[in-house]
Amino acid sequence: MRIERLRAWICAGVCLALSGGAVMAQVPYRRIAGAESDPSTWVTYSGNYQAQRFSLLDQINRQNVAQLKPTWMYQMRHPGIVETSPIVVDGVMYLTEPPSTATALDVRTGRPLWTYTPKIPSDVIVIGSPPVNRGVAVLDDLVFFGTVNCHLIALDAKTGIVRWDTMVDDNKKGYYVTSAPLAIDGRIIIGISGAETGIRGFLDAYDPKTGKRLWRTYTVPAPGEPGRETWGGDSWQHGGGSTWVTGSYDPDLHLLYWGTGNPGPDWNDDVRPGDNLYTCSLLAIDPANGKIKWHFQFTPHDVHDWDATEIPVLFDAEVQGRRRKVVSMANRNGFYYLLDRATGEFLTAVPYVKQNWTDGLDAKGRPFARRDADPKAEGTLVYPAITGSANWYSPSYSPKTRLFYHAARQMAGIYFKGDAEYKDGTAYTGGGGDTKNGDEASGAILAWEASSGKLRWEFKLLTPPWAGLLSTAGGLVFGGTEEGNFFALDAENGKPLWQLQLGGRVAANPVSFAIDGKQQVAIAAGSSLFVFGLP
Repeated sequence: MRIERLRAWICAGVCLALSGGAVMAQVPYRRIAGAESDPSTWVTYSGNYQAQRFSLLDQINRQNVAQLKPTWMYQMRHPGIVETSPIVVDGVMYLTEPPSTATALDVRTGRPLWTYTPKIPSDVIVIGSPPVNRGVAVLDDLVFFGTVNCHLIALDAKTGIVRWDTMVDDNKKGYYVTSAPLAIDGRIIIGISGAETGIRGFLDAYDPKTGKRLWRTYTVPAPGEPGRETWGGDSWQHGGGSTWVTGSYDPDLHLLYWGTGNPGPDWNDDVRPGDNLYTCSLLAIDPANGKIKWHFQFTPHDVHDWDATEIPVLFDAEVQGRRRKVVSMANRNGFYYLLDRATGEFLTAVPYVKQNWTDGLDAKGRPFARRDADPKAEGTLVYPAITGSANWYSPSYSPKTRLFYHAARQMAGIYFKGDAEYKDGTAYTGGGGDTKNGDEASGAILAWEASSGKLRWEFKLLTPPWAGLLSTAGGLVFGGTEEGNFFALDAENGKPLWQLQLGGRVAANPVSFAIDGKQQVAIAAGSSLFVFGLP
């Protein structure tokens, strides 16, 4: 037996005995699909398949949130940026620690039940982001997570012992995993990172019991496939299009929604004339076979590294006088989009931060891109910055207020064009960029009418944020700041109601759950995870 497995088994047995008998998860697909029926749990990355990051719990509310106190905290074992979003079910919290560790905690006390760290090569290649990990998925009696050396691993939920370990692709070519998997019926869906090394992006589905790959859908089409004509020469081979943030799912339409990243090379477009499908797009995919049912490209022929990997949020709403099933996205390019999620039809889009790269959008949502905003050798000042006006962190949608909440980044970037030569496992970016800081850089929590994009309120932040949001039936919106503040706002008007300085940068998404009938809220900050409740 491997040492890692032995340690996990010993920890599981000892800690379970000490924990007061936490009950380990049994999470069939129907339980995830019916997440709204048990708001005491948080059973998938975004809280539900619709990715609304909304909790039906209302014990913590406008009237008493000022009494919120820390219940317990957990210190991460390894240094690094903590972007984890925990899963909570049946008295157990499952989370990841940087760079590729999975851990189970007793949700009443924070006591570790087990932890598992795979062996990561010392020469692992991670280009384009820090070596972070954003969370796990659970299905039946298994916990799934990805690693920086591009493996997908299934662990026994009770013991942390490895059930299977599958290599997703070759890390030596630049592939790695930072996102939480998505568990659906008979499928574990996982995306990959690595566009900055000139990979050819894809989305995979695996059998949850065996780890066998069931299908792979490339985000950059090969010769003979639809969309190949949008790439010049052989540029498709290293076309990028990472899938590095967890998507959403509509069980009724039987469609996955997944965003794709930038084309490669990022800032030098000389070798890739055309729209470069399906980069910077939203894909609607049949989970049975991986077939792309429809796509929408937000930023054709992107030259600013504006990945469309932001969270696609699903809800039903009346749009332009007609009831619609919609998918929405606060895109990195500075626009908020609404699409029909059954057909991909463009419905509307509005800018929500300052932008100077387009003169607007046409009737089908295609931007009138300004070529004077393209990167140049001497640099080009463009709004928004390279990190975008949105990024990986989650927005929230409240069915109660029908508002879409987003942590917006307002700043410019200076974009440089340089040489690009492909070589396995090295940077293939064709330039670079820098953010323009100073008085002009700021942030805000924005609330807009989800069906129209009309701004309802704004809560200003000192610096551009890197943390997601949570809305609740208690009329609250929780978020965090770069300065280390965790706060709660009134969901109706944005009025600040509570805040606490956590002593470390907040770069994660909040979650809410209940244990023993008491609502809790959790957030990672610095190198710790904090859980809060009422006295």
